Amino acid sequence: MTEQKPIDEMSFREAMTELEGIVTLLESNTLELEDSLKNYERGVALLASLQKRLSAADQQVEVLVGELASRGSDEEQDTTLS
Repeated sequence: MTEQKPIDEMSFREAMTELEGIVTLLESNTLELEDSLKNYERGVALLASLQKRLSAADQQVEVLVGELASRGSDEEQDTTLS
């Protein structure tokens, strides 16, 4: 097995691509038990990282949507500055 990049240094796309590769490899049933377990462990770690990142992104979107909603429409905003 080649040297693996630390998960926290990977982009979302890199982590997703590696996870997809691990799934394909595990589904092929070509690995020895020990290698399967190592790949499965790495896959679980990648999945946890991806889920955490998606959750953080979801929270960011909710904050941004909340900010937009709190601004109100243009008609509701005070535009009396002269």
